[in-house]
Amino acid sequence: MHPNVERVAAALKELGAKGQIVELPEAVRTAEAAAEKLGCPVGAIANSLVFAADDAPLLILTSGAHRVDTAKAAALVGARKVRRASPEFVRQATGQPIGGVAPVGHPAPIRTLVDTWLREHEVVWAAGGHPNTVFPTSFEELVRITGGTPADIGA
Repeated sequence: MHPNVERVAAALKELGAKGQIVELPEAVRTAEAAAEKLGCPVGAIANSLVFAADDAPLLILTSGAHRVDTAKAAALVGARKVRRASPEFVRQATGQPIGGVAPVGHPAPIRTLVDTWLREHEVVWAAGGHPNTVFPTSFEELVRITGGTPADIGA
């Protein structure tokens, strides 16, 4: 098991999350690819997107069915500007690669917004720390384990 996945699994266990990490046969770098492999609606995929809110990392867990409105996100967190982070910024903030960023298991807590659209799905799938790993969860559990703020941040 990849060290990132081990960290995420340990964090999930420590936080009392119910789902177990599932290893897929190949990387799934888009919500569409993950939904196809898992046999679920694309809206049930929780994309873990890292942004720079001014200069601080901001993790937005958004439904795979739509995009993030960065102006809404900036207003919600009181930032002058929210912009997509570089791969280096993402790895520094999370310890994980783009395409596999999990909601937990980071070197330090990251301010997190959780898309309220994920509430529409009984089971939500989130990345497990590597592009070929996911775990089942729920909107409520994502909010709890991340300490995140529910938000309507869709474009």
